Amino acid sequence: MSEIFDKLKAKLTESGTLTDEELTSPGLTDEEKIWLSAERHSKERGKQDKITLEQYVAANKVLDTATEGSNEYKEAERIVEAYEKQA
Repeated sequence: MSEIFDKLKAKLTESGTLTDEELTSPGLTDEEKIWLSAERHSKERGKQDKITLEQYVAANKVLDTATEGSNEYKEAERIVEAYEKQA
């Protein structure tokens, strides 16, 4: 593993993200670039999918009151489904 890889890996662990420029830094092997890119994607996806209990409860209330098919209803439905998948 290269020194730049170790630095970027530490930054990714600490901050949870890397820029595209950092991922294409000279001195990284293709395998290191792929690993860093996959880890960055995994962390970003993990942030997006985390739905709290409060969000879930609020979304269920919206489902009870909003017009089926409306944008508000669809967003609430997405939140409910995402929460139930992570449970």
